[in-house]
Amino acid sequence: MRDTSCDILIVGGGTGGTAAALAACSLGFRVVLTEETSWIGGQLTSQAVPPDEHPWIESFGCTARYRRYRDLVRQYYRGHTPLTKEAEENPQLNPGSGWVSKLCHEPRIGWQVLNQMLQPALGSGRLDLRLHRKPVSADASGDEARCVSLLNYMTGEEEVVHAKYILDATELGDLLPMTLTEYVIGAESQRETHEPNAVDGDHEEHNVQGLTWVFAMAHDDGSDRTIDKPAQYERWRSLHPPFWPGPLLGFKDLNPHTNQPRHLPLFGPFPNLFEYRQIVDPGNFDEGYAQHPVTIVNWPMNDYFEATILDVSDDVMEHRLADAKQLSLSLLYWLQTEAPRHDGGVGYPGLYLRPDVTGTPDGFAMAPYIRESRRIMARFTVLEQHVAAASNPGRDRAVEFPDSVGVGAYRIDLHPSTNGKPYIDTSALPFQIPLGSLVPVRMRNLIPACKNLGVTHITNGCYRLHPVEWNIGEAAGLLAGFCLLRGTEPAQVLENERLRKDYQALLVKQGIEIEWPQLRAL
Repeated sequence: MRDTSCDILIVGGGTGGTAAALAACSLGFRVVLTEETSWIGGQLTSQAVPPDEHPWIESFGCTARYRRYRDLVRQYYRGHTPLTKEAEENPQLNPGSGWVSKLCHEPRIGWQVLNQMLQPALGSGRLDLRLHRKPVSADASGDEARCVSLLNYMTGEEEVVHAKYILDATELGDLLPMTLTEYVIGAESQRETHEPNAVDGDHEEHNVQGLTWVFAMAHDDGSDRTIDKPAQYERWRSLHPPFWPGPLLGFKDLNPHTNQPRHLPLFGPFPNLFEYRQIVDPGNFDEGYAQHPVTIVNWPMNDYFEATILDVSDDVMEHRLADAKQLSLSLLYWLQTEAPRHDGGVGYPGLYLRPDVTGTPDGFAMAPYIRESRRIMARFTVLEQHVAAASNPGRDRAVEFPDSVGVGAYRIDLHPSTNGKPYIDTSALPFQIPLGSLVPVRMRNLIPACKNLGVTHITNGCYRLHPVEWNIGEAAGLLAGFCLLRGTEPAQVLENERLRKDYQALLVKQGIEIEWPQLRAL
């Protein structure tokens, strides 16, 4: 059994984990970063979700490293693809022209850029990147986590990594139960949090946002690329959730802002579904390079909300993830064969999967898009009252935290839940990330590094997006490094004003914005 030691172990190479590694390595520490899939980057890459961002992202409201990532993505396109002159000269190049983001790009290019950003740490030996590793157990003594055991998918062997600080950047908060760290799942009740949109009655552990198994889909109009009928097609074709305006496989869904029925066609006038998360726009490239447009299918129709995958057996999780993939495959088949066309016909047989875009054999993302994970019981928990516009009338920003470690902005956006609850969507003000939400109530050296921080089911809806998760990861990596440099612990940094200000000064020096300028409310 391989047994190694490092200063900081980061388990999970998603958006937050990668950002944490960049930050921790910048301080000169020896870091081990593990990832279950072949690609680091999580939401940006292996989950194939174009970045969900706020309207000021081109100017402010993210970390310097996240901005560098965005700049490098555009540089990659300019340096490695035959852009048209107009596209090449556009300082705000949006390669796919999708309207969900100002930077809809291919996940494989995001992966290339992240590897480029990590190269100095890899080349110097400060970073030990281990792909295809899954955490299977951990050793904790009292209030301290000592090591994590990892299964190497390639060899079938286990590895043990000891570390002074351990960051949980897994998509589901996997280290929390392994280390006996106190955590929460599901939806808190109004009795617990007094949040306006919290559930009545008791805490609902099975009220968890649905996940989505995303896929990359191109359109070759006039061809027939129809796939074989999926095994579960009839099951998903006949599903009509009680809160849905029609069958799940259809172009009628609920407007999340109003909860009223709406119709979004696949093609046709703006807005349409194909252009929503389009990541390849042939019009941005010289003729012959990109033959067909490509979009990412992460739509209401392939949200899997039949059951949770949190705190279930491995067999149950595997079964439910297989169902989620069958739902997405069934959506593709329905689009090819039965979808009402914008021109009056039926079916778009020219739709087809793009495995090269996702780095997989089938065109599906390497991993499902997880919206909600286990969350630590933190020294401070962000509530709806802190960030919701309705709870803070007349303000241009959310409640300010003196221990801020970063900023974010996004609506409180909750997709349908696994116990049958529909959308919750309400406006949020530009908010801060408090240090208290990164400090567990008891554990001394375990730090959350993604969406498993101290938020609720409700506030997870605005703290789970790409630039926010990136900021959380950087703050976590720098927190671990700061504690090692100063011989202190996260709880002491939180409680000691001088330590906290010194830590915040480090964040600012590293390019992390910890407060918002004057703004209008979203």
